[in-house]
Amino acid sequence: MADSLDETDRALLGLLARNARAPASELARRLNLARTTVQARIEKLERTGVIKGYTVRAETAPGAMIRAYVLIQVEPRHAAAVGAQLQRMRELESLHTTSGRFDLAAQIGAPDTSQLDVALDRIAMVEGVKGIETLVQLSTKLDRRW
Repeated sequence: MADSLDETDRALLGLLARNARAPASELARRLNLARTTVQARIEKLERTGVIKGYTVRAETAPGAMIRAYVLIQVEPRHAAAVGAQLQRMRELESLHTTSGRFDLAAQIGAPDTSQLDVALDRIAMVEGVKGIETLVQLSTKLDRRW
């Protein structure tokens, strides 16, 4: 069943894996879809057995993502342009300015390592990026966001 999921279904499941109680309106905003479209997709995923209940285990969910933190060095005076370019990436989950050796810190997510690798290459190739350092998230010991 997981093989028949399209990119939007996988992105939706990834968001639900992070917060299964997120309102459809928030999911729609994050996916750039209509709320009714998100609701219809969730209903389809429930009907087909992809979503089997209201508890999502990120390690086994079809939409589970491999996440990485990317520390980014930016050439002087390019921060705004680099930030704008990165925000267009579907894999980007959060982006923060930082102090110290790196100018930006991004969290990205991808369904597998090959797609994560492609996303990292795309970040490194953005005009104005001097260098990156990647930290792949292996396991979560505590998450108080939810």
